Amino acid sequence: MTCSDLNRVLASSLQALERAGLRRVLRPMGPRRDGVVMLNGRAVVDCSSNDYLGLASDPRLLEAARTQLGGRELGVGAARLISGNREEHGRLEQALATFKGTEDALLFGSGYLANVGVVPALVAQGDGIYADSLNHASLIDGCRLSRGTVEVYAHRDLEDLERRLAGSAHRYRHRWIVTDGVFSMDGDLAPLPDLVDLAARFDAWLYVDDAHATGVLGKTGGGSSEHWGLAAPPEITMGTLGKALGTTGAFVAASATVIEFLRHRARTFVFTTGTPTCLSAAASVALTILHTDPALLGRLRSNVAIARGALRSKGIDVGGDAATPILPIVLGSSARTSQVGEALLQSGYLVGTIRPPTVPPNTARLRITVSAVHDPRQLTGLADVLSVALGKAS
Repeated sequence: MTCSDLNRVLASSLQALERAGLRRVLRPMGPRRDGVVMLNGRAVVDCSSNDYLGLASDPRLLEAARTQLGGRELGVGAARLISGNREEHGRLEQALATFKGTEDALLFGSGYLANVGVVPALVAQGDGIYADSLNHASLIDGCRLSRGTVEVYAHRDLEDLERRLAGSAHRYRHRWIVTDGVFSMDGDLAPLPDLVDLAARFDAWLYVDDAHATGVLGKTGGGSSEHWGLAAPPEITMGTLGKALGTTGAFVAASATVIEFLRHRARTFVFTTGTPTCLSAAASVALTILHTDPALLGRLRSNVAIARGALRSKGIDVGGDAATPILPIVLGSSARTSQVGEALLQSGYLVGTIRPPTVPPNTARLRITVSAVHDPRQLTGLADVLSVALGKAS
């Protein structure tokens, strides 16, 4: 086999994606400011990102990163267990642990790296995982990489989960319930209080991916546990820094014993270079802003209500939970979804056009996300142009 043979095989696969309306492109964009990005030299309203609080371009975060850089270093040059550990890492981890109500936390390069590193570290052969059917790809891959047996329960279906837990009481050594806190493509919430109760009844532990809840849900943005008023956080909570907190990277919050274990066994922590300290400094400022500026969350929630109300006033069926800034509009057809998304872009609005394999077949959708920094007129304008685009799309 030659390189040309490889190119021919892969080109055929790319052509199949093209025919199915699933070919994607990378579009160079300018920085996001006040909910607007530059695309091909044109300003468009960005309703596609996960920058829920607008902190990615907040001057206070940028200044913190610049100050931390000032003549010191950009990269730390090594894994943290070798010589890449810095005081800034530890300070941010303690701040995140306090934020999540746990004893300790551990930084990772991304949410994906956290999930594919932590789940296999905790789950051994002979253990069982009960995973929601709509979990994020990183959780799915983390479960597959573990040596445990994975049982997938129907999305948010407590009866199905309970049946599976009851029917496997003596099958596994240890058992884990693994779920998103907020499901990223559907915008709905995991029923955490019920999952906590089931975990207690059936001697299981709970792992929650809180990527889209961190900085969004709860009185102070603490996430799913705070939103639901849980007496104690789950055994494991994963959160990201690259969404509402405006930087990049992720963390796992848990007991001191769990975190110490993961420092030794989570391969995506042990065998990777530590994150730049300028990002730790910026993320620490983001946490301070959340603590000192509660009006920021108020603006986000107000904008979510405005967007939902405007869309529904046009007769558009909006999914998701009212508490989240993720507004999915399921169209089914990948071709129609792409057509509507392109029409919106021509009208000055960028929204997510989500197609398989990100979502199940025949559930392609527009994924609209709302930010605290959107002008309400941008959101009502989106409803106007979307109504027209849906009427024209075949």
